[in-house]
Amino acid sequence: MDVLADVLAALRSGAPVAAQTEAHAPWGLRFDHTTGAAFHVVLAGSAWLAPLPGEAGFEPVELGRGDVVLLGRGVPHALTSAPGTPLVGFRPTRPSTATPFGRVSLPGPGARTTIVCGAYRLRRHRPHPLLRDLPEVVHLPAVPGRHPGLRALVRLLDDELAAHPPGAAVVAPSLVDALLVYMLRAWLSESAGTPGWSAALADPVTARALAAIHGDPARAWTVEQLGAAAGLSRAAFARRFTALVGEPPLTYLTRWRMTTAARLLRETDRPLAQVAPAVGYGSAFAFAKAFRREYATTPGSYRSAALS
Repeated sequence: MDVLADVLAALRSGAPVAAQTEAHAPWGLRFDHTTGAAFHVVLAGSAWLAPLPGEAGFEPVELGRGDVVLLGRGVPHALTSAPGTPLVGFRPTRPSTATPFGRVSLPGPGARTTIVCGAYRLRRHRPHPLLRDLPEVVHLPAVPGRHPGLRALVRLLDDELAAHPPGAAVVAPSLVDALLVYMLRAWLSESAGTPGWSAALADPVTARALAAIHGDPARAWTVEQLGAAAGLSRAAFARRFTALVGEPPLTYLTRWRMTTAARLLRETDRPLAQVAPAVGYGSAFAFAKAFRREYATTPGSYRSAALS
């Protein structure tokens, strides 16, 4: 069971949105809050990433060619050619359906910078620990030898947008779609050893338990059974899982069951009598009660809202 892939499949909502930005100094762009995660890929030139003027937040970050940045909480922010440059709103246009992304062009007398700017749509009701642990800013600089897969993906994206070969309108969005996985892999590897979701996936004991839960969420798991699957006693496993994941094993099990149920309601037409046993409930009534406790609405109302 690929736990990271399973989590992303449940959290993502639709395709990412992106725009190719070409700006000549001096320039400044303002990005409003997004409910998902914002990202920027510097393909040429340089830029500064900073909180909006007058707002507290992260420290300004200088970005160079090949740098990638993920704003996991979608906080408002600015991209500029230099600190203090006046800002305009980020308002991409779509010249034609043949172009893979929207476009932003900022003329000026100075040096040129090309950036792919965009956002991933992520569901944030009762945020999964993966989203909870993401910092405001994940900066992945283009350092030789680090994260070769991410570096290769950025080069491919640069080639597609620079040369516009046949099929670029299909390939470029797919590369941006895959970019989220590569950014998260890089963040997980860099934050390994610190408490949180990255440590939980890196820890073989907790990773085995998570794989068991994700592989069979319908099973009537007990803490003792999960501990046995992970190779630890009940008490030792419970302490370790809670310390790394941030919540007890059965609390996470319920969270994942409800996340899976929400996905089934959104993406299938299976009746509640089939959804309930798929996520470990013996009756539609018991499932509906648990779902309402988590989502503050009935499964039927949730499905109707998702389809509207």
